Amino acid sequence: MIRNEEGLKKALVLIKDLRDEFWKDLNVTGTADDLNMELEKAGRVADYFELADLLVNDALNRKNHAGHIFREEYQTPDGEALRDDEHFCLCGSLEYAGEGKPHTLHKEELKFEYVEMKVRSYK
Repeated sequence: MIRNEEGLKKALVLIKDLRDEFWKDLNVTGTADDLNMELEKAGRVADYFELADLLVNDALNRKNHAGHIFREEYQTPDGEALRDDEHFCLCGSLEYAGEGKPHTLHKEELKFEYVEMKVRSYK
């Protein structure tokens, strides 16, 4: 999977536009008197917009490669994945801070005793 900053920023705009359209055009049928499955489905779709925003923001903030995800801007002159272990050798989780607010990144440093970190070659 290849990503770049331009495409990720475009994705954020598209997600926002889709979310706005969803809330503008949302029509939940049923009543409040019973278990309303349509309301539950609408809530799940809303959750997916938050998840999509979270994933794209994480990818945008990651200035190196994560597993199979290749950032075009961060590669060696030979086209190999460029690592930035100084800044991205971590286990991280993003905490939702509310609509329109930046997510909070929680980091835990990774330490390797038996594995040597190095650039992978796909050639």
